[in-house]
Amino acid sequence: MNVGLLFILGLASVGVYGIVLGAWASNSKYPLLGGLRSAAQIVSYEVPLTLSLLPAVILAGTLNFKDMSVILSTGQGMSPLAVIPLFIGFFIYLTCGFAETNRVPFDLPEAETELVAGFHTESSGMKFGFFYLAEYANMIVVSCLATAFFFGGYYLLPFGLQRIIPASVPFLGHPSFLFFMAKVSLLLFVFIWVRATLPRYRYDQLMDVGWKYLIPLSLVNLFIAAVIRYAF
Repeated sequence: MNVGLLFILGLASVGVYGIVLGAWASNSKYPLLGGLRSAAQIVSYEVPLTLSLLPAVILAGTLNFKDMSVILSTGQGMSPLAVIPLFIGFFIYLTCGFAETNRVPFDLPEAETELVAGFHTESSGMKFGFFYLAEYANMIVVSCLATAFFFGGYYLLPFGLQRIIPASVPFLGHPSFLFFMAKVSLLLFVFIWVRATLPRYRYDQLMDVGWKYLIPLSLVNLFIAAVIRYAF
């Protein structure tokens, strides 16, 4: 799809409606507070998440995931300096990904010590199961996007390093679905690893990180990518 990024971001932006409506329908104060927290968090971090992906779009010159993976992994027509905004963009994207999926250290919508279980406190059975299914499906989508934009997609090496492997080399020199799934699995492991190691932020700290640090940093990174794309 030639506008694949816009399509994915458009779908991701409507996820907040399901959380807010599910929390409000529970008719309880704890789910409602969790739902409002989740709405504020997702809306706040959707902005830097989108901005963190734009440097890759500028450097690749396309919104198509397949073409972008080829260009960013092989470095076709790219300056060696392009690795700088891609590297910064990846860490901004990963931080926003934790917030978008309500994972530790940004799991404020379901903070057990404050809101029992958050927006799904009153849910049980398949309602509870659907909330968790959506959360883990969202983790997979975030990992797939990171793989396509920053890790070279179906190719083995990211950041323009794939060109050091000749196409004549069997398996390693060609795109493979196994490479893609291995990178996605690695990012899913990072989600689980961070959950087991980092403490939870306070809610005011969560908002400060998004609005005061990530958005300005992502704008600066976007400017750097534009300069590298058109000046080098």
